[in-house]
Amino acid sequence: MPDSAAASSISFSALQDVFPTDDLLQGLLDASLTGVALYKPIREASGTITDMEIVLLNPAAQQILSLPARPTGTYLQLFPHTLATGVFDFHRRAFASDKVERYSINYQGDGLDNYFHLSARRVGDGLLVSFSDTADQDRSAVEEALRESQARAKAARADAEAQRKRLEALFMDAPAMITIFEGPEHTFKLVNPLYQQLVGPRPLLGKPIREAMPELIGQPIFGLLDRVYQTGEPFYATEMLVKLDHTNSGELGNNYYNFIYQPTHSQDGAVDGILVFAYEVTAQVRARHQIELQEHKLRLLNEMLASTNEELATANEELQNANEEILANNEELFRTQIALQELNQELEAHITDRTAKLRRALQEAQLQRERLRAFLLQMPAPMCVFRGPDHVYELVNSHYQQRFGNRQLVGLPLQEAVPELVAQGYLRMLDRVYQTGELFFAKETRVWVSPATKNGSAQESYFDLVLQATYNDQGAIDGIIHYALDVTEHVLARQQLKQNEERLQLALEASNMASFNLDLLTNQIERSENHHTLFGYETPLPEWNLPMLLSHMLPEDQAEFQQNLTQAMNTGVLRLNPRIRRADGELRWLEARGRIFYDHGGKPLRVAGVITDVTERERARQQLQTLTEQLANTNEVLRSANAELGITNQQLTRTNADLDSFVYTASHDLKQPVNNMAGVFEELKRTATFHDPQATILVEMFETALEQINSTIQGLTEVVQVQRHSERLPAEHVALLPLTQKVLQSMSSQSAASKADFQLDFSAVPVVYFAHLSLQSILYNLLSNALKYAHPDRPPIIVVRTELTAEGDPTLVVQDNGLGIDMERHGANLFQLFRRFHDHVSGSGLGLYLVNRIVQQAGGRLQVESEVGKGTTFRIYFPATVLSTVPTL
Repeated sequence: MPDSAAASSISFSALQDVFPTDDLLQGLLDASLTGVALYKPIREASGTITDMEIVLLNPAAQQILSLPARPTGTYLQLFPHTLATGVFDFHRRAFASDKVERYSINYQGDGLDNYFHLSARRVGDGLLVSFSDTADQDRSAVEEALRESQARAKAARADAEAQRKRLEALFMDAPAMITIFEGPEHTFKLVNPLYQQLVGPRPLLGKPIREAMPELIGQPIFGLLDRVYQTGEPFYATEMLVKLDHTNSGELGNNYYNFIYQPTHSQDGAVDGILVFAYEVTAQVRARHQIELQEHKLRLLNEMLASTNEELATANEELQNANEEILANNEELFRTQIALQELNQELEAHITDRTAKLRRALQEAQLQRERLRAFLLQMPAPMCVFRGPDHVYELVNSHYQQRFGNRQLVGLPLQEAVPELVAQGYLRMLDRVYQTGELFFAKETRVWVSPATKNGSAQESYFDLVLQATYNDQGAIDGIIHYALDVTEHVLARQQLKQNEERLQLALEASNMASFNLDLLTNQIERSENHHTLFGYETPLPEWNLPMLLSHMLPEDQAEFQQNLTQAMNTGVLRLNPRIRRADGELRWLEARGRIFYDHGGKPLRVAGVITDVTERERARQQLQTLTEQLANTNEVLRSANAELGITNQQLTRTNADLDSFVYTASHDLKQPVNNMAGVFEELKRTATFHDPQATILVEMFETALEQINSTIQGLTEVVQVQRHSERLPAEHVALLPLTQKVLQSMSSQSAASKADFQLDFSAVPVVYFAHLSLQSILYNLLSNALKYAHPDRPPIIVVRTELTAEGDPTLVVQDNGLGIDMERHGANLFQLFRRFHDHVSGSGLGLYLVNRIVQQAGGRLQVESEVGKGTTFRIYFPATVLSTVPTL
């Protein structure tokens, strides 16, 4: 092996006559059978290396990596997988160690799939890396095993991720409110859309519930979650009142929910979170409350009617007694006619006395009628009295009148006063009662009443109606008393309850769930409509009981099922997970959850709950367990391979140290030959005499060549300095208008000489969060180019403005009316080093290169539109992260 120390100590200046330095370096790079890459570190403000600029790739490296000699992207932009595999850390160690470092890796990522040997060493301010791959070499058994295990691990991760996404999609599309809490603080890990609607746009994910829903303080929710997490026992709530700020306005709603808190467990069996499944039952609860209230009102009204009937019976009895007394008087008069003359005075006195008594009786009857009238008017329900066969309104109480607003009723027949009731058959009911005298009762009769105003809409109401005939003194029907009890709220509440039950059934069907109610005394099971589909039947079975359920269950699961059912009788909570064989022969997993209901003596009476098909979940769990075991085996193989790779890495480290020493020496000596040539040429011009007439031209050409070489070296130095500054400069809030005015002030002499017109508009994005000096460098280079390459036939008009793309990304636009660039000819080389497209003015060809580098390092991109003779437009698309979060200036 050659002595690397001796080789590195050789003075390359002694080899100049045979091996010129430039030719020697170029020849080494071109002739090398291994890939050689020259990198420049990219640092942040603290000095930490965060990326590498790819300065040059030799032909072998270009072939291995499928890249040009000078790629446009940085090292991590082209090879992000090196962060996870440790390759980038190896480059940083080699740069910091100042000696040769070596590294070997089976690299699969970023379009590469091979086993690589790398050697690296710091040279000056850069890093030289030599590498080779084993694409053309036979792989060892360890390498083949490593590649196969990596492929299996990658496929396993992809399959597990697909299963996770399917489960998450099931939760997100479920017709119930579902969320998953994680950890003892109950941090939101998953929230489906229906659960998110509880609090509107308020953010939940990643926050503990005590922080995300502070209005729950003082309510039992936090305590229930803590108990489930600590004990591992599920909690079932029925019609629990929960007050939430649904609109984020500070007002709490009073809503009722049925929900389940189900603990989730880690692989070691410990509780690590809680699954919440809930749905709102506010409408059902309120409907039941309304029904109870209406029933209470009905009981009160019945009691009042009973009292009224008792008073009417008393009045009728008094009238009957009076009639009997009058009949007795008539009989007595008949018997005493013979003695009329003798007893005339006595009879007159007796008649006078009886007449007085009759008058008092009639007055008393009239008083009773007035009392009845007053009572009817004061009834808390609609009531009216019709008189005659035309059903003329004789009496209407206030509750009846309210139904028709200010409409005139008393004194008018029904057909004229309320014609809309005639079309609804109300007149036929009155005629029937008036003709037959039979009591008429109609329950929950729907009635439409026209509005009191022209612009109103007809009102729909429901009433329990009573029509009772009244009689005159001759016993003939002369009218009808109408009683009505408003049951609209009761009917609507029942209709709403029915709709809610239908919605619940739809939710069960959509979630592939079914409800059941097991009678423990008869073993008969009531079930929801879609119950039969879970067991593979096309139509519902007429009967379903516990033995039929066991007949579908796998024999090996029946004993555990019976044991869990017996245990549930003591705990009150049912949770089963049996396997069944459906009627069509398919094996499925079911999950049953429910509650046990007891009598007053504590004896179990029935079990109610829901059944869910969890086959996909169980299959995913089994697959995940299998993949976990395979991954453990793969890790064991990798540990063995890593031990062997460590020995290879030590060998590569020594090789990298030798190569770093060579590259450092070559890079350090590049400037010295140029300086020597310049000194020798100056001395030659001072002392030599030239007789050749072409000598002056040759001297000028030589001076130009020296200036170009020196300019190239200076330009490379400037690029390195700008790159380092851009990495170290911190971002800050920068107002674009003052910064642009400052840049224009620095070139005021050029703009005044060319009579340039600058048009500035930063209304779309007035402030950005960016490195101040980097943004100043961008503006200076673009604006100075706009002045430098102005069209000679017209004053320059330069527009500088900001825009927002449809995606919300900020854009800086610099537009001029100058000479323009031939994009077909120069577009591919627009951002290359030392490329110039106009020779009538001086320049280094670094401006657009620097602008593009700064923009790319910030995560943006630079777009150019140009037409020769008309002008150029530069658009700098920044990422949305540069948008300022402080108020605009």
